[in-house]
Amino acid sequence: MNVAEYCLQKPGTRETYPFGADVTVMKVGGKIFAIMPAVDAPKSISLKCEPTRAIILRQEHPEITSGYHLNKVHWNTLALDGDLPDDLVRELIDHSYSLVHK
Repeated sequence: MNVAEYCLQKPGTRETYPFGADVTVMKVGGKIFAIMPAVDAPKSISLKCEPTRAIILRQEHPEITSGYHLNKVHWNTLALDGDLPDDLVRELIDHSYSLVHK
Protein backbone atom coordinates (compact mmCIF):
# COMPACT_ATOMS: atom_id res chain seq x y z
CA MET A 1 0.00 0.00 0.00
CA ASN A 2 1.29 3.45 -0.87
CA VAL A 3 0.34 5.57 2.14
CA ALA A 4 1.31 8.87 0.50
CA GLU A 5 -1.00 8.20 -2.46
CA TYR A 6 -3.80 7.19 -0.11
CA CYS A 7 -3.41 10.40 1.90
CA LEU A 8 -3.43 12.51 -1.26
CA GLN A 9 -6.80 11.01 -2.26
CA LYS A 10 -8.41 12.75 0.71
CA PRO A 11 -10.26 15.93 -0.33
CA GLY A 12 -8.29 19.13 0.24
CA THR A 13 -5.04 17.36 1.14
CA ARG A 14 -1.76 19.12 0.40
CA GLU A 15 1.67 17.49 0.39
CA THR A 16 4.17 19.83 2.08
CA TYR A 17 7.79 19.81 3.26
CA PRO A 18 8.01 22.29 6.19
CA PHE A 19 10.72 20.23 7.93
CA GLY A 20 12.92 19.80 4.84
CA ALA A 21 13.01 17.55 1.81
CA ASP A 22 13.35 14.37 3.88
CA VAL A 23 9.94 14.56 5.59
CA THR A 24 6.57 14.57 3.83
CA VAL A 25 3.79 16.32 5.76
CA MET A 26 0.18 15.88 4.70
CA LYS A 27 -2.13 18.74 5.61
CA VAL A 28 -5.79 19.53 5.23
CA GLY A 29 -7.12 22.97 6.02
CA GLY A 30 -3.58 23.97 7.02
CA LYS A 31 -3.45 21.30 9.75
CA ILE A 32 -1.16 18.27 9.80
CA PHE A 33 -2.74 14.81 9.75
CA ALA A 34 0.17 12.63 8.55
CA ILE A 35 3.96 12.74 8.66
CA MET A 36 6.23 10.26 6.90
CA PRO A 37 9.73 9.92 5.50
CA ALA A 38 9.93 11.30 1.97
CA VAL A 39 10.99 8.11 0.21
CA ASP A 40 9.35 5.87 -2.39
CA ALA A 41 7.91 3.49 0.21
CA PRO A 42 7.87 5.03 3.68
CA LYS A 43 8.75 2.61 6.47
CA SER A 44 6.59 4.52 8.96
CA ILE A 45 3.81 7.07 9.20
CA SER A 46 2.80 9.24 12.14
CA LEU A 47 -0.90 9.95 12.53
CA LYS A 48 -3.11 11.91 14.89
CA CYS A 49 -5.32 9.77 17.07
CA GLU A 50 -7.95 10.23 19.74
CA PRO A 51 -5.97 9.81 23.01
CA THR A 52 -7.84 6.83 24.50
CA ARG A 53 -7.81 4.98 21.19
CA ALA A 54 -4.09 5.75 20.78
CA ILE A 55 -3.30 3.92 24.02
CA ILE A 56 -5.44 0.92 23.09
CA LEU A 57 -3.81 0.65 19.66
CA ARG A 58 -0.33 0.71 21.22
CA GLN A 59 -1.33 -2.08 23.59
CA GLU A 60 -2.82 -4.22 20.81
CA HIS A 61 -0.15 -3.73 18.12
CA PRO A 62 3.60 -3.70 18.76
CA GLU A 63 4.00 -1.93 15.39
CA ILE A 64 2.16 1.12 16.79
CA THR A 65 4.12 3.32 19.18
CA SER A 66 3.75 6.81 20.61
CA GLY A 67 4.44 9.54 18.07
CA TYR A 68 8.10 9.92 17.21
CA HIS A 69 9.13 13.51 18.12
CA LEU A 70 5.44 14.39 18.52
CA ASN A 71 2.91 14.89 21.30
CA LYS A 72 2.67 11.35 22.70
CA VAL A 73 -0.96 11.86 23.76
CA HIS A 74 -2.30 12.74 20.31
CA TRP A 75 0.07 11.00 17.86
CA ASN A 76 0.99 7.42 17.01
CA THR A 77 3.74 6.18 14.73
CA LEU A 78 2.95 3.07 12.70
CA ALA A 79 5.75 0.79 11.46
CA LEU A 80 4.92 -0.10 7.87
CA ASP A 81 6.83 -3.35 7.76
CA GLY A 82 3.89 -5.38 6.49
CA ASP A 83 2.64 -6.67 9.84
CA LEU A 84 -0.25 -4.19 10.18
CA PRO A 85 -3.20 -4.95 7.91
CA ASP A 86 -3.65 -2.41 5.11
CA ASP A 87 -7.28 -1.96 6.16
CA LEU A 88 -6.16 -0.86 9.64
CA VAL A 89 -3.57 1.55 8.22
CA ARG A 90 -6.22 3.08 5.93
CA GLU A 91 -8.68 3.30 8.85
CA LEU A 92 -6.11 5.12 11.00
CA ILE A 93 -5.26 7.54 8.18
CA ASP A 94 -9.00 8.22 7.81
CA HIS A 95 -9.29 8.74 11.57
CA SER A 96 -6.38 11.20 11.63
CA TYR A 97 -7.79 13.10 8.65
CA SER A 98 -11.23 13.34 10.28
CA LEU A 99 -9.73 14.71 13.51
CA VAL A 100 -8.28 17.74 11.72
CA HIS A 101 -10.80 18.16 8.89
CA LYS A 102 -14.00 19.33 10.54
